[in-house]
Amino acid sequence: MPPLTNSTATSAGVHQDNKGIALGAGAYVIWGMFPAFWPLLAPADSGEILAHRIAWSLVVMALLTAVLGRWSSLRTLSARGWLMVAAASALIAANWGVYIYAVNSGHVVEAALGYFINPLVSVVLGVLVLRERLRGLQYAALGIAVTAVVVLAVDYGRLPWISLVLACSFGVYGLIKKTVPLDATSSLTAESIVLGPIAVGYLLWLGSAGTFHSNGWGHALLLASSGLVTAVPLMMFGAGARRVPLTTMGMLQYLAPILQFAWGVFVAHEPMPASRWFGFGLVWAALAVFTADALHSRRRSRLLVAPIE
Repeated sequence: MPPLTNSTATSAGVHQDNKGIALGAGAYVIWGMFPAFWPLLAPADSGEILAHRIAWSLVVMALLTAVLGRWSSLRTLSARGWLMVAAASALIAANWGVYIYAVNSGHVVEAALGYFINPLVSVVLGVLVLRERLRGLQYAALGIAVTAVVVLAVDYGRLPWISLVLACSFGVYGLIKKTVPLDATSSLTAESIVLGPIAVGYLLWLGSAGTFHSNGWGHALLLASSGLVTAVPLMMFGAGARRVPLTTMGMLQYLAPILQFAWGVFVAHEPMPASRWFGFGLVWAALAVFTADALHSRRRSRLLVAPIE
């Protein structure tokens, strides 16, 4: 009975889309709260924090992969697959390092601007590389978002290098995560394997000049917890990216900079002139249009899977 088969397939697709959106949104909310975490790791500098983040991520992911019994997928990964993993590793390391520096040097708003720009990179990659198609309201949301980014960039008054590095590195990272032939857990484990020896080597070279052994158990535990704090949202992002179009993940990312802007303005008390508030309002408008389109699309999908009386 073809109608039932098609209906079942459509229902499964809707379920996967919903699950992917939930995973992606959860990851971005966690990332949006990162400005509250990295300053807790002082007096460690950005380089030491990045090295601990990578090293402890390797520990967490190795244990998780062993528990789930997924080492086989890494052992059978092709040379091309490992090259893709290496490229993703370099991009995410650059992203992490710049973001930690931005937060701990009082540039939370500029970092947030980078994550306003990033969805545009993701949308462009999704259309040009993956041949994804945009609906009319999605084009409208993208247009409003472009306007918002322009307003915010002009308001900043200089080339926002932190924003550009964060946007481009994570945008291309998202594309690679979409195409790498590994599940989310195995992919992050592979990235940790690539970066881990470099991070551990740096920490050994740092030795007594580091803060891990000289600032008490509380500080050491916070540094170690960076592995878990890193692994959880990245696994959620990877799992979500494989279930929904890259354009959807790109638009969902506005959740993170909204929270980051709020932290930068209301907690860190960074400057927020009227023009920046205007740009922030445009972002909310883009989200409203995108949400309306997503709800309309989901409603149509539910009608397609409704049982035929």
